[in-house]
Formats: sequence, C-alpha cells, structure tokens
Amino acid sequence: MPIFVYGASKLGCEALISAYSRTFGVRGLIFRLANVVGGRYTHGVIVDFVRKLQDNSNVLEILGDGGQSRSYLHVEDLVDAVFLALKHFLDVEKKVEVFNVGSLDRVGVKRIAEIVCEEMRLEDLEFRFTGGVDGGRGWRGDVKSMLLSVDRLLSLGWKPSMSSEEVVRLGCRELLRFLL
Repeated sequence: MPIFVYGASKLGCEALISAYSRTFGVRGLIFRLANVVGGRYTHGVIVDFVRKLQDNSNVLEILGDGGQSRSYLHVEDLVDAVFLALKHFLDVEKKVEVFNVGSLDRVGVKRIAEIVCEEMRLEDLEFRFTGGVDGGRGWRGDVKSMLLSVDRLLSLGWKPSMSSEEVVRLGCRELLRFLL
C-alpha cells in the first residue's frame, strides 16, 4: 500500500505494463530498484550531502532523525542484474516478470553522512537533524527503512559485489572525482 503519490505512481505503472502485456500480446519485464549510485549520478542523499558540505563545511543539515535506512546498489551491479534477468526472461514463457534489484543490507542516513564527511576529509562538524515527519522520516512520503528482497535474482546466480556501505563510499568517491 503506497504511502505517497510517488509510490502510487510506480505501482500504477507496473499495473499498466502488466495489463498492456496481456492485452496486446507483448511481454513485460519490470525492475524494482534500490537506491542506485555510481559514476555521474546527479541526485540523492550523497549528492545532497556533498553539495551542502561544499557550501558550509561546519554544519550538515540532515532531513529526518538520521535513523532512516536504505539499500544501496552500485550501477555496475545493476547492469549485471538486468542482463541476467533478461537472459532468464527470454528463456521462460511468462508474459510479465518482476525483479527486485538491490543489496543484501542497508545503511543509515547518519552513517552515510559520516562516510561523506570522511571522504571529503572533514572533521569536527555538526550534524543538525530536522526531526522530520511521521516518526523521523525526512519528508512526507519518505520511507523510514527500505530493503528489497532479491531472492529471485540470488536464485539465478546473481549477487551484489558490495555492501550498501561500500557502495555509498565508492559512490561518494566517484562523485567527488566527477565534481573536482
């Protein structure tokens, strides 16, 4: 049950793909993605933290209570998962298939802030939490904790190469190289 318009729109799109596939005899492959980072990504909490710290390296405002946690996936692992799922999909007769693509763990927003500070070599700065809404969420519609089940992909032989924390650290390094 979606808690916000964004989630409802994603669920609606999946329903449209399924209905279209069955109505018009085409096949549909749906991917539900964790937070994907890498290379030249342009949005998300890591990018937001880096930009805020470039503006003020003394204080980092963090939306919510810092306890939110998410699954993070590197773009290279995503590509591997998509190609494996596509190969599987081409070998089966199903009209529509859905794959969750994410890591096997999650990392908290406060820890992400710490990693970004470490990678930017910033010390002794203040984290200022906004407190958030609805029990510490960063904004209305924010999900407090997210970890997708990737069991279907695991059963096909796929496994992410990094933990969420490792992905965040690498993603931050790649972003900083791109920005500098």
